[in-house]
Amino acid sequence: MASAFNERLQAQLDARRAARLYRERREVQSPQGTLLRVDGRELLNFCGNDYLGLANDPRVKQACIAGIEAYGTGSGASHLVCGHGAAHEELEQALAKFTGRSRALVYSSGFMANVGVLTALLGPRDAVFEDRLNHASLLDGGLYSGARFKRYAHLDTTVLERLLEQDQSGGERLVVSDGVFSMDGDVAPLAELMNVCERRRALLMIDDAHGFGCLGSDGGGLARQVQEQGTHVDEDRLPILLGTLGKAFGTAGAFVAGSEALIETLIQFSRPYIYSTAPPPALASATLRSLDIVRGEPWRREHLRALITRFRRECLALGFTLTDSATPIQGLLLGGEQAALDASARLQEHGLLVSAIRPPTVPPGTARLRLTFSALHTSAELDRLLDALATLRPSLEEPAHG
Repeated sequence: MASAFNERLQAQLDARRAARLYRERREVQSPQGTLLRVDGRELLNFCGNDYLGLANDPRVKQACIAGIEAYGTGSGASHLVCGHGAAHEELEQALAKFTGRSRALVYSSGFMANVGVLTALLGPRDAVFEDRLNHASLLDGGLYSGARFKRYAHLDTTVLERLLEQDQSGGERLVVSDGVFSMDGDVAPLAELMNVCERRRALLMIDDAHGFGCLGSDGGGLARQVQEQGTHVDEDRLPILLGTLGKAFGTAGAFVAGSEALIETLIQFSRPYIYSTAPPPALASATLRSLDIVRGEPWRREHLRALITRFRRECLALGFTLTDSATPIQGLLLGGEQAALDASARLQEHGLLVSAIRPPTVPPGTARLRLTFSALHTSAELDRLLDALATLRPSLEEPAHG
């Protein structure tokens, strides 16, 4: 019985490998940073999500160590048993204030937060409308909820409004979008989404995992950036706001921010929150310190913008096709799976770590290199990347796809 089962599994694995879609893990033997020791070799890292360079910041590490001394290494239970510590409570209050919302709720991961929110708020009588390129956790959460599930063309609020107009469901209608899209690096049209939702009497949920820390003058994310551009954003127009802590904040976990009623509803009905052990309190202590740095050191965002501007200018001059992004996520489109794998391997020969991204993570025909930038990258390190890309361009067998 088990033998036949394993044979079926192996056949699936062989088929994935033959399609050049097989994924393999790398062993990282150093702290996160612009230089990583990977499988025994030091590589210049252009594929992480540590956008502000805080994952190995001495101040954040010291706050985590102090948290361990105060609270130990584990929380011991779920939040609703005896695992909700003083550090968790302090972090939730700080995140609520930072986002300008009534309350916030911390989850162990972004995937858990998205699935937990959508399954707690939606059911068979409801309808959910999601951007076609949303993160897998948003798509899965919408499907798991049992609500009527509809996807609209990427960033297309005209199609979204038509779907809402045609919808005949009698329950809640929830529009869901990433803030910054994780593979293309482009940004949701938040102002238009809020207007559509107001006209069509729908709720709006934004997962700003890749925007928090990077966008807005103080790192407050997409909502803050749109507010600063002159569009009113508040808890009524954007009632459900999510962010992760393992990217620009350099720690781990995620949070949801919104009204008192929303957060209490999630505490009562969100199964991933109710039935999971709470994150270690020391991580909350570390994140509180990280939040201070995010707000207090705008030079990190300014340096990121300068790196991104120069990279795009010089990369386009080399003849590459890039996704439309002004964020730390830059997609260099190559089209075929093998072209992306070959390009990643050649860059590694130059001492650079850059991920090849292939279907099903991205649509067929859009395999790419996903390059990401950190506030700790130097101009000299960007020079190394651009020089390596210049040697790569003539060897590509497949044309870039726009």
